Amino acid sequence: MASKITIAVLFGGRSGEHEISLRSAASILAALDPHKYQVVPIAIRPDGHWVTLPPEKLPLEVDQVPSPTEMVDQAEATVFLSADPTMGGLHFPDFVADGGGWIRQKIDVVFPVLHGTYGEDGTMQGLLELADLPYVGCGPLAAATGMDKVIMKRLFEQAGLPIVPYRAVHRHLWETDQADVEQSLIETLGLPCFVKPANLGSSVGISRATDPDSLREALTIAARYDRKMIVEQAVQAREIEVSVLGNEAALVSLPGEIVPGGVSFYDYRAKYLDANGARLLIPVDLPRSLIATLQELAQCAFEAIDGAGLARVDFFLERETDRVYVNEINTMPGFTSISMYPKLWEASGLRYRDLIDQLIDLALSRHRDKHRTSTHYSEQ
Repeated sequence: MASKITIAVLFGGRSGEHEISLRSAASILAALDPHKYQVVPIAIRPDGHWVTLPPEKLPLEVDQVPSPTEMVDQAEATVFLSADPTMGGLHFPDFVADGGGWIRQKIDVVFPVLHGTYGEDGTMQGLLELADLPYVGCGPLAAATGMDKVIMKRLFEQAGLPIVPYRAVHRHLWETDQADVEQSLIETLGLPCFVKPANLGSSVGISRATDPDSLREALTIAARYDRKMIVEQAVQAREIEVSVLGNEAALVSLPGEIVPGGVSFYDYRAKYLDANGARLLIPVDLPRSLIATLQELAQCAFEAIDGAGLARVDFFLERETDRVYVNEINTMPGFTSISMYPKLWEASGLRYRDLIDQLIDLALSRHRDKHRTSTHYSEQ
């Protein structure tokens, strides 16, 4: 029988999406096949401190893993991931050995179930690249561009993808010249409009502005979460999403629709706190030609940022014209029990557990392919 794969599952993190990461990790940990995997759970606390269980208890069988919340609150064993690939894997301070030292835990693959800053924005991916560890999801470049909505929009524009009119606003400019910024946004984009932190997800810090006062408040809220904001023209549209899975030859799912219910848009509360705040229609009833258009645009958006592993592409479908706009791409979409990404794959015929297996296989395959690239110059 083949030996089990030791998988490090990272969750938590220094982000406004910390709690969402814990929910996603709980679902993934429950879905990992105990016949295939042994788990090293790693919690990153809100202050950035990495903790896990004592090294003598690792790796764990899947059914032995504490909940992510328990790990964040109770785990006391500090763990380090070195950027030095020759050190290999995770390291624990050995306080028992005479003179100190380190205990090493070998890792086969990493699943960084981290949403938002310091996890989904290329920083963690860069560390894992330096450590030469296989990991699930996009590389540093795709993760960074997928997180920064302004850079993302510029790449989409260059690729010829349809997007709604937008403006970038830097926090420094907003705080030093509010009147001019406000007037310029109203003149170029009009009201209503949406204001978002440029580098955050899960609808954290997003507001819908309908008049100058609410625009001013929305920019102030968004500026709490990022040094750069994006303001987008509002369109009367349905919200459609498509899941992407793969490396070079990516697959796309059937589309689904988010129906916000009693809220004006699909905000944080509707996504995670209020079960009655929104409905997910999966799959959504659309003409075949429109489904094909959405799937093609999803692939193009994935390629535009040089995506790998997984992503969810979000669209606006204008109600009166059925015109499609690419809204954004999420390189580590939510994996909670009510998240759209896995639900779309289930509707497309891929079970949750099999989806996890495929993501891990894609991570290992991409790592093997990376090792085909020479890092040393030779004239031969």
